[in-house]
Amino acid sequence: MMNTIFAMIDNNMRPKLIKNIALIRYIYVILAVLIASGQFSFANSLSDTPYRIKTIVLDAGHGGHDGATKGVFSREKDIALQVTLRLGKAIEENLKDVKVIYTRTSDVFVPLYERIGIANRNKADLFISIHCNSMPIKKVISGYRKDSRGRRIPIYKTVQSTSTKGVETFVSGFGRLDEQDVVMRENESILLEKDYKDNYEGYDPKDPESIILLSLMKNAFREQSIKLASFMQDEYILSGRIDRGVKEQSLAVLAKAGMPAVLTEIGFVSNPEEEEYMNSESGQNEIVGNLLKAIQTYKKQAELE
Repeated sequence: MMNTIFAMIDNNMRPKLIKNIALIRYIYVILAVLIASGQFSFANSLSDTPYRIKTIVLDAGHGGHDGATKGVFSREKDIALQVTLRLGKAIEENLKDVKVIYTRTSDVFVPLYERIGIANRNKADLFISIHCNSMPIKKVISGYRKDSRGRRIPIYKTVQSTSTKGVETFVSGFGRLDEQDVVMRENESILLEKDYKDNYEGYDPKDPESIILLSLMKNAFREQSIKLASFMQDEYILSGRIDRGVKEQSLAVLAKAGMPAVLTEIGFVSNPEEEEYMNSESGQNEIVGNLLKAIQTYKKQAELE
């Protein structure tokens, strides 16, 4: 199999790829998971055991000292944890054959690589990361003043849009440069991690060799991830939420997933109306209901294939 992979790569690129052993190992893991889980059609034909979704890893975004995003009265990390725990309970009550594993159950910091590592080590069938969206805070010129020499000096103030609302769900991809606000916000916690360069060795969006290898992994579960994300968006829409779509982005928490994986933004904490909704019991119950139905729909289809 490794010879096949190298055959796809130009000879001039091989020296750098050899250095990328950490990333190459992930390809072996993914191929093994694919075959074991029956994702390849030939694997299904060779096995009498039907594919079943047995383990779902739920990831409450951020936590601990990684929790700066907030609204008027609440923080993203707290909302994400509350919804994640509610969703886990709902899955256990409604899908008795499914085991739920959490990346965190309290306000603690968990590195991004460890979150997906938990899913990979437990051979999870699905990885779902729950977050709240937020519009970026920007500096704008609010006026001018004159200094002692009579020169005009700009006066700045910080502003944040509070009107933007809606839900969107991400799968691992590279995206466009004009859609990077979410990427920057969700990936910035990497800088909080000690030895982050070692932990994310091989994940370099600017390196052609890394992109090729990473693409091999992403494509293995791309279709299934998009399907799950689409089911989630469909359920949100049925509840009257504003649809911001399914998007592919370079999110570190999804980059090395050995299973279908999504990151869903359940609303804008920077929008007062949605902040109130996401903190209310009725709002959280509706969000959990949306996600549970999406998982049930995906599970039913995946187990019939």
